[in-house]
Amino acid sequence: MNETNHNSLSIPRILDANLDRAREGLRIIEEWCRFGLENSQLAEECKQMRQEIAHWHTSDLRLARDTPNDPGTELSHPQEEKRNSIDQLLQANLCRIQEALRVLEEYGKLYHPQMGLTFKQIRYQVYTLESNLLQSYRLQKLKESPLYLVTSPHDNLFSIVEKALQGGLNLVQYRDKNTDDIIKLETAKILCQLCHKYEALFIMNDRVDIALAVNADGVHLGQQDIPIALARQIIGPNRIIGRSTTNEQEMAKAITEGADYIGVGPVYSTPTKAGKKAAGLTYVNYATNTAKITWFAIGGIDTININEVINAGAKQIAVVRAIMEAENPTIITKKLLSQLKG
Repeated sequence: MNETNHNSLSIPRILDANLDRAREGLRIIEEWCRFGLENSQLAEECKQMRQEIAHWHTSDLRLARDTPNDPGTELSHPQEEKRNSIDQLLQANLCRIQEALRVLEEYGKLYHPQMGLTFKQIRYQVYTLESNLLQSYRLQKLKESPLYLVTSPHDNLFSIVEKALQGGLNLVQYRDKNTDDIIKLETAKILCQLCHKYEALFIMNDRVDIALAVNADGVHLGQQDIPIALARQIIGPNRIIGRSTTNEQEMAKAITEGADYIGVGPVYSTPTKAGKKAAGLTYVNYATNTAKITWFAIGGIDTININEVINAGAKQIAVVRAIMEAENPTIITKKLLSQLKG
């Protein structure tokens, strides 16, 4: 220990408290990586960091602990008393870890010549972990979403989407080709907040800029939109990018370019894609046997014809009118999910 601080317990107490805080937070993240995501690589990264931190948690630091006289044990904040979603829980603990590591980095410089540098490096490792964790969380959620709602303009848009979310929907795309940008931006912001309230993913159609502005989980691109590589450069590595495909060649190109998922269709003729010839069930069957990434059959699918699509091999479908024009979006959502789950 630095001689100047040898007779003071303040620095050891600060280090002890934050070593505990960082290790506890990492354990919470590790448990989700292990049991929630079933991602052994991320779980192992957490474990390795915990062990490195534990190496610095020496007996002299533990002996400096004085819990009964610690004024911080009585401090709390209403936001700490509840967690509304796994995403919120993970984000809160990642912030907790990063704050603790920053404290360890700074005060560690007064305690041991190597400590500050070590915890600076660990802090950057946690930033990378956060990035990978968020990406894994979104991709897993995408993979586990059997039903995908693509919205169409409607006076009761928010109400319809919320009722569908209440029916068990957990993937929504906001699609509106003609509304002014300022209105589109505000609508996207509200829809994104609504989706996250129900722990659902929110995808923005076409507009990478708006997706970033409202913190969307990803963007969906049509064949005439910007290249996937450019979208990835703008939107970053942690958000979802989807691409519409209507034939085998478009599918192969989208997968090669790095799409996280593809739309396969239109399966049936639909006014949403006016003038576009239906790809049919043959294309669905091709995707079943060929696509190695997440894909959604889309185009004119409803509660009546959905079994045909399922029989062709589709396990995930996207709908527009089936929910947007439903008299009761909650009931229709539940019915579609029930049909998909068999």
